[in-house]
Parts: sequence; C-alpha cells; structure tokens
Amino acid sequence: MAQEFSGKVVVITGASRGIGRGIAVSFAEEGAQTVIAASSAERLADAAKAVKGVGPEPLSVMGDLRTLAGCEQLFKAVKDKFGRCDILVNCAGATKAGNFVDLTDEDWMDGYALKFFGAVRLCRLFWPMLKESHGTVINIDGGAARTPGPDFTIGGSVNAAMANFSKALSKLGLKDDVNVNVIHPGTTDTERTNTLIEQRAKASGRSVEELKKENLSRAGIRRMGTVEDIAALTLFLCGPQARHIQGAAIAVDGGGTPGVY
Repeated sequence: MAQEFSGKVVVITGASRGIGRGIAVSFAEEGAQTVIAASSAERLADAAKAVKGVGPEPLSVMGDLRTLAGCEQLFKAVKDKFGRCDILVNCAGATKAGNFVDLTDEDWMDGYALKFFGAVRLCRLFWPMLKESHGTVINIDGGAARTPGPDFTIGGSVNAAMANFSKALSKLGLKDDVNVNVIHPGTTDTERTNTLIEQRAKASGRSVEELKKENLSRAGIRRMGTVEDIAALTLFLCGPQARHIQGAAIAVDGGGTPGVY
C-alpha cells in the first residue's frame, strides 16, 4: 500500500499515545497529511516527532475534546490549514474502571464526555467536509460494547453507545457517500490497558500480574493485541478496497470476544 493515502487529510484524536499514535504513524508512512489531537502538550510533541520521522509533518492540535469548544478548536484548525478532511478517526477516550458502587457521577460524566460526546461533536462538525471528499469515519470503540463486565460499567456502556451511534450514522453515510465503521479492540498492549488493569487490581485486591494472566486465560487468546494490529485494519477500512464495508463493527481481539456477531 505504498503511499496509498498521499494527499489525504486524516484527523486522529487521542493521537498522543497508544492506538491513536500508532494509527497516525501508519497513515504518515502511507503519505497522508495527518492532524493529531490530544490534551497533553508533552505527549503530543513526542507523537509529532514520531509521525514526522516517517512521513509528512503533522498538524498538532492540543485541546480538551470533552468540550464543544475543544472540538470546535480542532475543526477550525483543520479548516483554516487544509480546508478539507478525508478521514476522521475518533480514538480519544479513557473511561475509569473499578467497583460500580465506588464510581462517582463525575466518573460517569467524564467517561461519556470525551469518548462519546467528543466523537459525536466531531462527526457533526466534520461531516460536510467528509461528504464533500466522499470520506471515511472510523470510531475506535472496544469489545466491552458487547461483552460487559461488572468492573467496567462505564467503559462498557460508553462503548455500546458509540457502537449504536456509529451504526445509525452509517445510514446517513449511505445517503451522503461517507463510510462509517467501528473497530472493537480487545486487550491491547498499551499504557491505557495497563492503567485499567491497575484499577481493576486495586478494586479486587489482586495483583496486576495475576489479572494479566487471567485475562489471557479467560479469553483463550494466544497473546495481547498490538497497536499495529488496530492500525492495519484502520488503514484497510479507509482504502478503496473496503468501500463496500459500511456500518460494520469489527473486533480485533484474537477471537476472545464471546458471542455470534
């Protein structure tokens, strides 16, 4: 796929680390002009160096995407600099894990503010540009959308809401020629995953290593997923060869998600 995305403007949120950063680097390797957005200036600067090292220098936008103002700031930066958007990847979002009775209203509101409402607002803002470019939206969700657990009630419900919203948006995409699809990563080797395991360990009184081994054993998978696994599918879904894939939710979890869909 050498330089497959040359000339395309790709906006990636949550791009300062983990899956979002990996996706940004992969698009840059294929010639895309990336726009990377996150809330941490230090991490964003580090991610920009990594992206620039393999492709076009990214436009970095620091802001709080939990707010409408932050989403509008990102949109304005893209509009002023490029006047177009070909691909929007919503990857920002970090919901808190733990015992249900210990999770506060603030924890719940914060969980929905970034991952769900941030994505909704950005889709709404960028939709005219995506319609004009016959573009693509990829929402990075999570397996908890369809496999909930008692220690991840916020994340599971947010992911389910994101999946439902994406399916509905794909129907508008049929009319406007914008592809909308969802990726459900399973347990993936990132800093975020380690943070969640630490939260669950604290809630259960067990060790981090014990929970890691248990997660792999319970899921029956050979290994944890990698950032590269998710990035590879993202690029495929944004290419012309995947144009007939619309409204799909694809798990990248090594086969660990139970169920028939």
